Amino acid sequence: MRDLLYKNLTFPARGRKIIASSEIADKEGVHSVVRRHFAYIVKPIKSADAVRPQPYLYVLKERNTKQKREHFFCKIKGSILAVNAGDFYQILFVHTLSIELTASLRLSEQMG
Repeated sequence: MRDLLYKNLTFPARGRKIIASSEIADKEGVHSVVRRHFAYIVKPIKSADAVRPQPYLYVLKERNTKQKREHFFCKIKGSILAVNAGDFYQILFVHTLSIELTASLRLSEQMG
């Protein structure tokens, strides 16, 4: 069995867009939950000399053999400068990925 959820939210007046998806699946004794989230904001700026935030990367990986669980999380933040018709824009973005794997209840009950 597999459940999918997809959200696409757009706010053109604010220059913002959010895309999120979630997938839940049970396959071969493993219950998996995968969540993805991407958001960006476009801001007009006066020049290419604008202060840019530092890029950011965070990664977490956990493994718990007693609970038969694994978790992976990654978050990336950054910015891009763009030019369109002589106007400067700063695009701020964030992307997250979360994956959680656990043993299905049926498999856990059989193993005792």
